[in-house]
Amino acid sequence: MSDFIYHDDRAGRRWSLRNAPIKIERPPDLIERVARLIAGGGIVGWFQQGAEFGPRALGFRSIVADPRNPDMPRRLNEQVKHRQWFRPYAPAVLLEHLEEWFELHEPSPHMLLVAKVHDAKTARVPAIVHADGTARVQTVAPGDGPFRELIERFFQLTGVPIVLNTSFNDHGEPIVESPLDAYQCFATTAIDALAIGSFLVTKANAHG
Repeated sequence: MSDFIYHDDRAGRRWSLRNAPIKIERPPDLIERVARLIAGGGIVGWFQQGAEFGPRALGFRSIVADPRNPDMPRRLNEQVKHRQWFRPYAPAVLLEHLEEWFELHEPSPHMLLVAKVHDAKTARVPAIVHADGTARVQTVAPGDGPFRELIERFFQLTGVPIVLNTSFNDHGEPIVESPLDAYQCFATTAIDALAIGSFLVTKANAHG
């Protein structure tokens, strides 16, 4: 497929990309493909539904990755976000599994609460554990849309009900809002794939 066309009826916008030097497809099960990309070590830009409002990316304009990969924070900081090496990354966890993984007993849907990761679990999800053993947690409840479905599928593949979730932007840039913003961030960083609407855009040398 050489043409990618995005249309948002709510905003009356239409944007197209033609003859791009990348692979653009419309997989029959986008969520399955993205979950497998993440589980295989890929970094994915996740652009779904309307843009969010607030201080955190909560699964509408997010970069998602495998929390099990101990090298993921370095890759993200050096090759995608271009920020200090010590900056941590946050987990998005299925709400019903919250207390199995974190010392937190209430929902945190807006990623505003910090909790200790259970000692027995830290080795399984090193990419989202800060130096002090904590994480800034986002809980994702049933019915929370495609992002919830993505975490569920990742859980089915890996046994871990968590994905690493960080805002979809490079350092010093606002969170992406439009398809063009998303593509520019994807094209100019080491993001391996872009899931935008029902389309999947990948680079020839992508991980996963």
